[in-house]
Amino acid sequence: QVHLVESGGGLVQAGGSLRLSCAASGRTANTSAMGWFRQAPGKEREFVAAISWSGGISDYAGSVKGRFTISRDNAKNTGYLRMSDLKAEDTAVYYCAADSQFGPPSIDEAEYDYWGQGTQVTVSS
Repeated sequence: QVHLVESGGGLVQAGGSLRLSCAASGRTANTSAMGWFRQAPGKEREFVAAISWSGGISDYAGSVKGRFTISRDNAKNTGYLRMSDLKAEDTAVYYCAADSQFGPPSIDEAEYDYWGQGTQVTVSS
């Protein structure tokens, strides 16, 4: 089993920045790609960003491309999501997820086997 814990969320003004972390523990050797998803109130959960195990491949939702950066440090079993130029519409609960199957990072949440509990990001306008 793999346990994921997000941190770094909070309240920030529009235009500000935050860095989310996702710490993995347990059988982390069984994980491959890592993804970030978010869910705003009254909306479905949506893809934000994903990264391959090596970090060599990443993908972003169009709404965050150029503002968010996904990265990971496998030695620390930790993934990151650097968010800049935050907008009110970025307000959501952010979840990290890990895929147990080797392969490129997916934008489909159904491909991910392990999920964190989420961290709230609130952007005030």
